[in-house]
Amino acid sequence: MARTSVSSGAAPRVAPDGAVAAIAESRPAGESMRSGAKPTSLTANLGRLRLGRYSGIFLIVALVVIFGSWIPQTFLTATTVQAIAQNEAITIIVSLSLMAALAAGVFDLSIGQNVGLGAVVCISLVSTYHWNPVAACVATILMCGAIGGLNALLIVVVGIDSFIATLGVGSALLAAAEFLTNDQFVGPTPASFQIFAEWQPLGIPVLIIYALVLALAAWYVLEHTPVGRRLYATGANADAARLAGIATKRYVVGALILTGLGVGVAAVLLSAEIGSVSAQVGNSYLLAPFAACFLAATQIKPGRYNVGGLLVALFLLGIGVKGLSLVTGAVWIPDLFNGVALILAVGLAVILQRRTQRRSKRQAISAEIGGSNPME
Repeated sequence: MARTSVSSGAAPRVAPDGAVAAIAESRPAGESMRSGAKPTSLTANLGRLRLGRYSGIFLIVALVVIFGSWIPQTFLTATTVQAIAQNEAITIIVSLSLMAALAAGVFDLSIGQNVGLGAVVCISLVSTYHWNPVAACVATILMCGAIGGLNALLIVVVGIDSFIATLGVGSALLAAAEFLTNDQFVGPTPASFQIFAEWQPLGIPVLIIYALVLALAAWYVLEHTPVGRRLYATGANADAARLAGIATKRYVVGALILTGLGVGVAAVLLSAEIGSVSAQVGNSYLLAPFAACFLAATQIKPGRYNVGGLLVALFLLGIGVKGLSLVTGAVWIPDLFNGVALILAVGLAVILQRRTQRRSKRQAISAEIGGSNPME
């Protein structure tokens, strides 16, 4: 796995399996002055940094203004806002789950088909085999977590590249879902099961409440606990983290299992929301989470996957998709928009990394020149 080093005081540079994550870090206080830079240059750099890290919020405002002016009768409604929130809730949970693996420095390309198989199994247990809904939910979550464990076995123990291992597992999961459904829809689930997703306290879809609670928990763990810091360190530079005493393999295994468990939660909620699924239902939950996670690495805390940036990215994607769908009515809008967003996010990451590398080289040269004694 290709990774970059972790500099003191800088955000970890996460680059799972050679993918380029966004790198945009601020300088320590006073460094520009020590290297001879002008104060105005420091101010300009900080201004550009703020603009870049909050650009997603500015784009959200811009999209709201554009679509609100273009189709105000359909876009500027409470129904549209509620639909965007409800549509993004499951994707938020899947993306948060994926972030655990990415933060540890590995890909999980099986997440979409893990969601699909989980939904097929959950609905089958409830509607076909008449399991207790709670037991069916627990069994589904544990199954998805076990699939995360299988990914960990292939990557950590066997040593297969995470891209290849999880891609293969995802294909096998799709085949399993097709076998279980015989290419037919399974369901519907009883109304007593659908209440898990249809409840709207104070008019707020309960799915978005679930998603935000999980986002808050993920934010706390990643930003304010030793586990989160060690996870970031593992993904940024496994060798350095290992030398510092971190059991990096254990953190990778834990991250992949956690990704599977989170995907299981998403599968259960998806089952309760739509009640009937086909084997291909998971196809919608691969591209969007990856696009959101890579875009998140350019927002709020540039240079690493962060929950705040993820929420900004997902609602940016959700508003864009919903607005264009209302304008055109085309069914291909989500795939096109998410695909373009993924390309732009990774492209921006590459640009930011190159700029940071050039700036670091200039600072090193300036420091060397400034520290040399011309009389020697």
